[in-house]
Amino acid sequence: METKPLLYGIIGFLLGGLLVSIAATTFNKPADDSMATMVSSLQNKTGDAYDAAFIDQMIMHHQGAIDMAKLSVNQAGHQEVKDLSKDILSAQEKEIANMKEWQKAWGYESKSMDSM
Repeated sequence: METKPLLYGIIGFLLGGLLVSIAATTFNKPADDSMATMVSSLQNKTGDAYDAAFIDQMIMHHQGAIDMAKLSVNQAGHQEVKDLSKDILSAQEKEIANMKEWQKAWGYESKSMDSM
């Protein structure tokens, strides 16, 4: 197993989380409140109720990262940030597609916007 792709993946994951965290706390206090609301709404759920809520909220969360990454691809100054943004787009679009398939297969109602 090559360690370089794994290392890049880990670094990208950490930087992506940091980017989202910084953006949420620095530029948009309501986004921070929204994340706290998402987390707290899962606290007392288990089983299918948890899974349905988690998937729905993760789709919305990932869509926020995709929206940021789309801007970054064109507006970032450093190529590393642009590359990371492209990786985020690829990974999170795939994850959203997977979660939407699960919603459909498991009969969960989607509360997230259908346009994503």
